[in-house]
Amino acid sequence: MIRSKKLIVLISFLFIFISACSSVPKNTANSCSIFSEKYFWYKHAKKTEKKWGTPVYLQLAIIKMESDFDWLAKPQRQKIFKVIPYKRPSSSFGYSQAVKGTWKQYKDETGNKFASRARFKDSVDFIGWYTNKTKSLLKISLDDSFRQYLAYHEGWGGYKNYKKNQKVILLAKKVENNSNRYKKQLNECKNSLSTKRYIIF
Repeated sequence: MIRSKKLIVLISFLFIFISACSSVPKNTANSCSIFSEKYFWYKHAKKTEKKWGTPVYLQLAIIKMESDFDWLAKPQRQKIFKVIPYKRPSSSFGYSQAVKGTWKQYKDETGNKFASRARFKDSVDFIGWYTNKTKSLLKISLDDSFRQYLAYHEGWGGYKNYKKNQKVILLAKKVENNSNRYKKQLNECKNSLSTKRYIIF
């Protein structure tokens, strides 16, 4: 009986822990609010910035556009006759919406073989790796959120044709606006974030 109670308590604790780690932040439009609620995320994002040079605000802006911070996000299924659910248009998944092929390339090149697209830490590291390669391959500054997102969405090969796609241009402008807003917000709360030492999931 006692063992059963302990098991129930343990399972309940694990459920709460997992839910806290993976839940979507209450206010995804505010970087200070996001990191106040998810302090570990701030540490991971700053580590990515130091490792790859990708600004924290750009990391957040890409995730905001791709998944709105939903760790299990997937593209909506296509529908036959607008009613019958069919296959998904791509293998995109998780915070970064990385497709399987590019995710495999990331793991192979970085050696992060146990990386998961559903883990924030790995997702921001992927974004750092990808945007850094974009800088090297396409000579796009890491401060240029607009063009960085165009390359992120269209791929390194497809970037040169982005002017033909007005939809993705509009998306990139939204990323640029979100990036600027996140940057301004972070400047206002960076001192409080850098002095926190307690754990918030």
